[in-house]
Amino acid sequence: MELRFGTRASDSPWVDAVWTCTSERVTRMTSVAAVRWGLVFWVQDGRAYTSVTGPETRAGTAPVPEGATFTGIDFALGTSLRALPTPELVDGGVVLPDTTRRSFRLDGSRWETPGPDDAEALVERLVRAGIVVRDPIVTEILRGHSLAASGRTVERRFRAATGLTRGAVRQIERARTAAELLAAGAPAADVVAKLDYFDEPHLARALRTYVGRTAGQLRDRVGGAIALDLDQRLTS
Repeated sequence: MELRFGTRASDSPWVDAVWTCTSERVTRMTSVAAVRWGLVFWVQDGRAYTSVTGPETRAGTAPVPEGATFTGIDFALGTSLRALPTPELVDGGVVLPDTTRRSFRLDGSRWETPGPDDAEALVERLVRAGIVVRDPIVTEILRGHSLAASGRTVERRFRAATGLTRGAVRQIERARTAAELLAAGAPAADVVAKLDYFDEPHLARALRTYVGRTAGQLRDRVGGAIALDLDQRLTS
């Protein structure tokens, strides 16, 4: 019983990653905290579906459509849908109506359902139509640029664009990286040092909160299906 993932980074400034997944004899999985919203397209028993997914602030358990095939687009932090602000999607999502194998409806128009190789082409069309937008202040923050606005104004803009605080984004991203390192065989002590956790108990609490796994479970690849591609290549 497993989820088989394939993930690739994107060279589009609007997209973080594109992924595919198939579910084989899986009906439930551990969902993992995530900081980005996305579009997910899947087919089950010959019927097509499309959903908008939101950031997730904690690990949990979620149902999985058994025998389904998925294509997903994870959008860059700071982007959002014009008609559906990201804060409204946090710890939730929306299944879009009127989806077929060839097209889906979003923001009042029909769009061709993409495969994993033409996801960026769809995103470019959505951007040109003004359906996917970006708050430039978040881009500046992520690039480490200094800003003239006050800290309170910056934090408010960041949360309005992403649905999360900057602190929450750092904690979630760090825990996901820790999970990937541990699954690749890194000792817990090395992960603590590399990612600036206080100690191994601090790492364990973060994993429990954001990943839903212990370091040992990640190392041994046990604990059931998990919504995380633990076989993607890591860079230093």
